[in-house]
Amino acid sequence: MITVTFIRHGESEDNLKALWAGWKDAPLSDLAYALGEYLASTPITHIYASPLLRAHTQRNSCTSINLTRSLLLRSTPICIPEDTPLEALFEKKIFPVLDGRDEKFPEAESLDDLAVRAEIAIRECVLPHLPHAPLPEDQHSGVHVALASHGLCIGELVAALLRLDPEASENQTHYGLMNTAWTRLDVRVRDGNHGPVDPANPPPLDVRVTHVNHSEHLKALKDIPATHEEVDGARAEARAFFGGERAKV
Repeated sequence: MITVTFIRHGESEDNLKALWAGWKDAPLSDLAYALGEYLASTPITHIYASPLLRAHTQRNSCTSINLTRSLLLRSTPICIPEDTPLEALFEKKIFPVLDGRDEKFPEAESLDDLAVRAEIAIRECVLPHLPHAPLPEDQHSGVHVALASHGLCIGELVAALLRLDPEASENQTHYGLMNTAWTRLDVRVRDGNHGPVDPANPPPLDVRVTHVNHSEHLKALKDIPATHEEVDGARAEARAFFGGERAKV
C-alpha cells in the first residue's frame, strides 16, 4: 500500500482579488506557507507539482525531498486575459462558470480534456510507485507521494485514480478544495495480482479515501484577514470555478 496526498496550491494574491486569473504566476499571500509548516514532520517520499510558483513553493518549507515539476499538473488554461476584473467580464456577459463537461472557453481545455490529462498524470506520477511485489492488506510500503496542483485538476486526478478501483463508488466527487487544503488516499493492488505494475495497463486497485479537504493547518494562524473570511459576488464565482465547484446560491 502507498499513500497519495493531493494538495491544492498555496493562496496567491490574485485569489484575494476579484480578478480572472490562474494560469500565470502571482505572489503568494501569507496563508500560502501555513501548510508547509504543518507538513514538516510528515514523511513524504516523492513530490510532484505544477510548475507554477504557488504549487511548488510549499515544498520548500515542508521537506527536503526533491521535487518533480510536471505540466500535467498545471492549471486549466482559460484563454481570457489575466488580471481582468470579474465585474468587467460580467458586464460583457462572460461568466467564470461552464455547465457541461465538454464545454470550454475558446482555445482552452474542457473538463473532459482535463480528465484525459489527469489519467496520464496518474500513470506517470503515482502508479510507478506501487510495490512490485504484493503486500498484506494492512502493510504499508513506506511510500508517500504528494501531488501539488490546482482545484479543477485535483478533482479530476482523484477521479482518475478512483476509476482504477472496480469497487469504488461512481458517485464520489472531490472538487472544491480550499487553498492549501489536501485530500489523501491509500492505494494498493488488489489481491490476486502479482509482479510489477505496468502503468499503461494497471491491475485493479483498492483505493480508499482517508481525508477530504483537510485544512487543520489554517487553525494555527492567529490573524486571518477579513478578505479570507467573506467572499461573495464575482469573487465567489471565480473561487468556486477554480476550486472545481460552482458557487452555492
